[in-house]
Amino acid sequence: MTTVMGAPSGLAAILAQQSGFDAVWSSSFEVSAFRGLPDASLLTMTDYLRAAVEADRACDLPVIADCDTGFGNALNVAHMIAEYEAAGIAAVCIEDKVFPKVNSFSERAQQLEDMAEFAHRISVAKAAQRNPDLLVIARTEALIAGGEVDDALRRARAYADAGADAVLVHSKAKTPDQILEFLGRWPGTCPVVVVPTTYYTWTVEEMRQAGVAMTIYANQGMRATVSAVRRIMTLIHNAGSSATIEDEVASVDEIFALQRLDEWLALSRR
Repeated sequence: MTTVMGAPSGLAAILAQQSGFDAVWSSSFEVSAFRGLPDASLLTMTDYLRAAVEADRACDLPVIADCDTGFGNALNVAHMIAEYEAAGIAAVCIEDKVFPKVNSFSERAQQLEDMAEFAHRISVAKAAQRNPDLLVIARTEALIAGGEVDDALRRARAYADAGADAVLVHSKAKTPDQILEFLGRWPGTCPVVVVPTTYYTWTVEEMRQAGVAMTIYANQGMRATVSAVRRIMTLIHNAGSSATIEDEVASVDEIFALQRLDEWLALSRR
């Protein structure tokens, strides 16, 4: 089973690779947050593409780009495919909510796109691609919007029939019960992707046994960054120096290593 870690930057992508993950998720939630903005369709395709490219260039892992609702109608989706494909991104994921969307875990009501219209966008995405290796992942938010597993299955089947290479079924339940029911009834038309943000006790091995093809840890790295950085900054401020935290943080030399500084400097000596 493929394990994927969210990485909103080149540095995060390097750390994901060093940690042993198979791929990187360029998350709209994380990319927006690192700009100090909500995940509410405020940034443009260009903003998200730039972040995905930075991650792709920094590591050797394939990058899966979170492309929200596809940045518009079917024509926008076709343009998106051309741009991400030309940039060398391995996969794109679009979700079946109405633009402008808001993050799935917010308390706002989630409005779904018409199923037939979204299936059409998937078919347009597949028709627009030129590189046969590009993967198009169709994400259904039926469970996020309060629907039943039947609703998620109906939508996922339509998207698979439209040509999706994989379907992502999203849930904010505290247990994987909805996902397990979905998997038990899924006809296997294409692989299933999950995002265990709220049902986090479900292990990778349990997911594999249940039939999950890919799991995405979409925002844990960002959340860890917020906790760690806030704590260190507070300690420095309260102590009036950084003396008490220097043993806890990465050294400057470690950052140089992550940046491959020696390799870059060697280029200038040739």
